[in-house]
Order: sequence, then structure tokens, then C-alpha cells
Amino acid sequence: MKRILRKRYMAKTNLSESLKRLGEIVAWFDNQDEVDVEKGLEKVREGAVLIKQSRTRLAEVENEFQELKKEMEETETDED
Repeated sequence: MKRILRKRYMAKTNLSESLKRLGEIVAWFDNQDEVDVEKGLEKVREGAVLIKQSRTRLAEVENEFQELKKEMEETETDED
């Protein structure tokens, strides 16, 4: 059980960090009068990687919740 909680905490931290960094990238674009094409492309690439990683992690978290829900339902059935 502690392992599951630790994994959840780590996921939350990683997703939070990714969202924070994505916000920083958006702010960078918002604060540019003229965007340097090369720097802009670098930021877009970084953002794309963060989004892909976040989607993957969100899918993993969703699966973990589904597994926990199933375990809880099985426990309730066993108790009845």
C-alpha cells in the first residue's frame, strides 16, 4: 500500500512540474514582442515532449485508479 501511495505522490509531483514548465513556455511566448524562430521551435519541441509524457502518465494514473476501484469493489463483495 505504501508503494502505491509513493507512486501516486511521485506522479502528482511529475505532472505538476510538467504543467508548471508548460506554463512557463506559454508565458515565454506571451512575453515575446518578436519570437526568435529557432528558440520558439525549441520551446515548441519541449512542450510537445512534456505533453506526450503527461498524457502517458495520466493514462497510467487512470489505470491505477481503475485497479484500485476494482480491488475495492472485490473487497466489498467478499465482505458481503
